[in-house]
Amino acid sequence: MTQQRRYFGTDGIRGRVGDFPMTADFALRLGWAAGRVLGSRDGGPVLIGKDTRVSGYLFESALEAGLSSAGVNIRLLGPMPTPAVAYLTRTFRAAAGIVISASHNPYYDNGFKFFSSAGSKLPDAVEEAIEAMLERPMTMVDSAELGKAERVGDAPGRYIEFCKGTIPPGTTLHGLKLVVDCAHGATYGVAPHVFEELGAEVIPVGVEPDGFNINDDCGSLHPEHMRRAVLEHRADLGIALDGDGDRLILVDERGDTVDGDQALCIIALARHHDGILQGGVVGTLMSNLGLEQALGAAGIPFRRVKVGDRHVMEGLQREGWQLGGESSGHIICLDRTTTGDGIVSALQVLQVMSQTGRPLSELHRAMEKYPQKLVNVPVAADAARGGLLQGRLVQEAVQEAESALAGRGRVLLRPSGTEPLVRVMVEGGDMALVGRLARDLADAVRRAAEAVA
Repeated sequence: MTQQRRYFGTDGIRGRVGDFPMTADFALRLGWAAGRVLGSRDGGPVLIGKDTRVSGYLFESALEAGLSSAGVNIRLLGPMPTPAVAYLTRTFRAAAGIVISASHNPYYDNGFKFFSSAGSKLPDAVEEAIEAMLERPMTMVDSAELGKAERVGDAPGRYIEFCKGTIPPGTTLHGLKLVVDCAHGATYGVAPHVFEELGAEVIPVGVEPDGFNINDDCGSLHPEHMRRAVLEHRADLGIALDGDGDRLILVDERGDTVDGDQALCIIALARHHDGILQGGVVGTLMSNLGLEQALGAAGIPFRRVKVGDRHVMEGLQREGWQLGGESSGHIICLDRTTTGDGIVSALQVLQVMSQTGRPLSELHRAMEKYPQKLVNVPVAADAARGGLLQGRLVQEAVQEAESALAGRGRVLLRPSGTEPLVRVMVEGGDMALVGRLARDLADAVRRAAEAVA
């Protein structure tokens, strides 16, 4: 049985800078512990990449010192997308890769993500071994055995060429005008170049990081600015990435938002049509019902897993499939790379546009997106994980909602994995009905929580 972990969550270690564990002394110890578990001076180096948060300088230096004290060589990549670090870890034959990033969070948060030598997330057993090492006294190797550090100057160019290679040779983006919003994050120095070098006219947005503006009213969390730019410049497509570049949201030429479910559907249907889709598609409990129905109509199997890219990856490996993702825009194409990659995902959609000559507005109509309403209900942490949702009051409300939807929708109640909340989601064909049912269910959860308080 996997032991309870103190530091590692579902996506590495994350928190507010200055609050434990996001402190300089912890980062130093983490570097040392990771070095002891993952590498040696005679083995491959450990790569360190980061996004554009001001705290990245501090944590980069602390990790470097910790790894060196464990006798491990370091290669510093500077600001690079999370999927770029995964890719470069493989190509450098590195012992591991570490990304300093809090993804889509504000600048005052930060975190540490780890990749194995294969460019995939660390197995639970390795994370547990690092946590166990963190509890031991920190010792330093002899000065003759200290690890050395050097910067990798050509890291952006290597990754740009990799991204371009994920679509067939000869595919061109000539004639396309794209707005690319890099969220003032880790993709600012690479994403515009990828699309430009493939022939597109690029209007860059969110490419002036100052250490504090990452994800601030921009990127995949806030695509409104990109949408306005698409309409103003009469662009063919808008691409909004998040702060570390592993997810995307698209906007078509009419200004309509295309989320991860719709992008995933476009990619899957095109691959199925071309006979190259291996198996089916993995989504999550939050994937839109319209995705499941569109894939089913084409005869493509679909499996749902718990929310989180780690669970999507586990589902793909379990099924032996290659394509999966989340509505948030985190899409995994295992035949192209080992982790979610916003730039690579965008290129797969652009390839379909180039191949078919059809605009994005036409392509995403293949999926009828059902209206969803999500309500977060604060409850005591123990109540969220106890029998609250199985109680009579809540279960009767669920049955009433499902009866009202009459097979044309879904109801999902789940405890949050990170907060003392129950997330209530209702999905169906009628937005007014969906909203009413979500409010009724949320009220039932509140009353049930008050009854056990």
